[in-house]
Amino acid sequence: MAKKAKAKSKPAKKPKPKPAAQPGTAGEVDRLKAQLKEARAKITALEARADIDPLLDIPNRRGFERELARALAYIKRYGTEAALIYLDLDGFKAINDAHGHAAGDALLKAVTAVLAAKVRASDMIGRLGGDEFALLLWNLGASQAAAKALDLERWVAQTSIVQGTASLSVGASAGVTNLSPGDTPPQAIEAADRAMYVRKNERRAGQAIMSGVS
Repeated sequence: MAKKAKAKSKPAKKPKPKPAAQPGTAGEVDRLKAQLKEARAKITALEARADIDPLLDIPNRRGFERELARALAYIKRYGTEAALIYLDLDGFKAINDAHGHAAGDALLKAVTAVLAAKVRASDMIGRLGGDEFALLLWNLGASQAAAKALDLERWVAQTSIVQGTASLSVGASAGVTNLSPGDTPPQAIEAADRAMYVRKNERRAGQAIMSGVS
């Protein structure tokens, strides 16, 4: 009796690849939304870094003015007191020239650390450029702000770093202005800057007490 021929087994079918998402399909829309979200997050991060001083990790002039504008809007709405201190380091350029930028950078970091330790978490410190700082201090009247500025001058003068065998330190002159609801950031900074130059002249003349607040 003849044997039946065995039926040949059919090869397993390979799964067909899923078609790529076509423009206008739900998958493509989701992918584009994810890319847009990622791009916006990167832009936000870059904008935030553009407002930060890369050496000191505090707001630069642009970042400080942005926060100052918000503070002035808050003051206008709620009538809160606040003061702006413009602090300029005395003798910093001489240290930079004599001991190099690395020493100058180290001293700037030390001064920033002291300023941060001497103000409240709600206050703000910014670097306006070079050896110039600004401090936004909440809930301070004129006399309190002037007293705080004198304290900051003293604390900065007591700050030093060691470079080789040399101990390096700087002085500071602080100008104060009380913020008003009608101020703009440039106006407030300019007023504090003018007060700082008055204070610098007072210090050169040996006057320990600040004459006033602008």
